[in-house]
Amino acid sequence: MNATSAAPLLVFIGTTPNIGTTVAAFAAACRIAESSSAMVGYLCLNLKSAKLQRYIGVDRPAVGMEHIRPELRDRSLRPEQLARCTYPVNGITGLHVLFGNMDRDQAEFYTTDQIEYLLETARRTFDIVVADVGAYWDNAATVCAVREASTRVLVTTNALSHFQEDCSRWIGQISPLFGVPSNGYELLVIHSPWAMGGFRVKDVSKETGLPLAGELQLTKPLLMQLDSGQYDKWLAAAEGQAVMQQPAKQWMQQYGIQRARQAYRQPWYRKLLAHRNGVGS
Repeated sequence: MNATSAAPLLVFIGTTPNIGTTVAAFAAACRIAESSSAMVGYLCLNLKSAKLQRYIGVDRPAVGMEHIRPELRDRSLRPEQLARCTYPVNGITGLHVLFGNMDRDQAEFYTTDQIEYLLETARRTFDIVVADVGAYWDNAATVCAVREASTRVLVTTNALSHFQEDCSRWIGQISPLFGVPSNGYELLVIHSPWAMGGFRVKDVSKETGLPLAGELQLTKPLLMQLDSGQYDKWLAAAEGQAVMQQPAKQWMQQYGIQRARQAYRQPWYRKLLAHRNGVGS
């Protein structure tokens, strides 16, 4: 728990719905948790289109945003209570997920005061907080999270309609209205396996005027894991280890999150273990 100061808040927001913002945000949280001893809080603040529960095979979460609404209303939510309302992801020690709003028609009932209080409590509960707000600006979660963020990660693709038209409409026009300049973001570019052509990443960065934080390649195996509810297991396995690794490393360095020490084993000891386990026989 971050006891001395507010923990850093990384907010992922998409230029466009359904392009992979949640995929990127969750992978970043996993990488930080795996690489450190930090207590990582993941907040699904996508109030209108929450999908993370499906991606990691939790069809009907036992706890989530709706279970702490009374405490948010009367400002009685305590760090230990928030921690109890999160889902510990199997195989990824230190990652705690607060599932989002399950009722789309309830999104408008979350007020700015409630979301600000939730973010404040989360930053006192965890060592670092990763929040996914999707791509919709007409709700308190998006506005408050973007305003309060330590780092804002703008997720887009190399499709012109996404990084030019949608970015201009939302980040260029709407974001400054809430006190966040349009250049107050880092860029993350998603590559789709079905995209034909498209613009180069450096062109996307130049058009948006934002520094590139990283890239994420959506692949057919990755998308299959989302559909089968195995995304967390895939990220923890060898084939998913590289996803969001470099950006996560940069953010850890930026906020002074120490990498976990890896036990060093002498070459002769590795050979002995291999022999005992029957490797190579």
